Amino acid sequence: MTAPATPAEVEQIDLELAEQEHAGRVELGKRQKSLTIGAVCKALAQEFPDISISKIRYLEDQKLLTPRRTPGGYRLYTQGDVARLRTILRMQRDEFLPLRVIRQELAAGRGGTGEAGWAGPDTPPVPGRVGREGARGWRPSVSVGQASGALYSLDDVLEETKAEAKLVRELEEFGVVKGEMRGGVRYFDETEREIIAAVAELARYGVGGRNLRVFRSSADREANLLQQILAPALRSRNPERRKEAVEALENLAAVATHLKHLLLVRDLRKIVR
Repeated sequence: MTAPATPAEVEQIDLELAEQEHAGRVELGKRQKSLTIGAVCKALAQEFPDISISKIRYLEDQKLLTPRRTPGGYRLYTQGDVARLRTILRMQRDEFLPLRVIRQELAAGRGGTGEAGWAGPDTPPVPGRVGREGARGWRPSVSVGQASGALYSLDDVLEETKAEAKLVRELEEFGVVKGEMRGGVRYFDETEREIIAAVAELARYGVGGRNLRVFRSSADREANLLQQILAPALRSRNPERRKEAVEALENLAAVATHLKHLLLVRDLRKIVR
């Protein structure tokens, strides 16, 4: 027959149980702070109705997200991961930035809500700052350097953007996107894929390819104007001068983007008065 535990043994047992209970609460807290990929979709669905598990996985494949994995291989997202994902989705939706530019923004420290570079949905996408000699500088919102070279088939684009094949055909018809035929399959570069994603969002409100001619015409006129301003420097054989011209082109594009944003906000405010 086992002898009854002494008071000291009882105290030791109670201490061990308390420690186990505390460890269990800590582990439970960790699990509650982390979200599965399905829970992340649910949490972001109200702000981003088109969010999907496949899109989150795609962003992970592009090295924009790095959730931790359980021993069984399941993804777990921290609150920081969710904030980073929200920032990525906002930059895609509100600023139409391609993934390579988003990657640069994140590398430069643009993080989740409340961090540098994001001050809310009403903030212009290209903030100004005071530069040298009192001149106002601008953070380029576009990159005119060489693209990543990645190409995406039509099926990939439709899966990622949730656009309809009919809409893509309209965009091709009106010259908004062109694609490239390889082996009988049409491929689109990263910029064209982002254009299709933006148009797919507009299509939810009844905007079709035919309506986009105004955007294309505006972009063509702006590009021609900037080309006229910088044409001599851009054609220079001096690599340093040409590099400076490209930087100037990106800065001018930032100013033009900001100006369009302000003009649009002004006109929209007249509509809602």
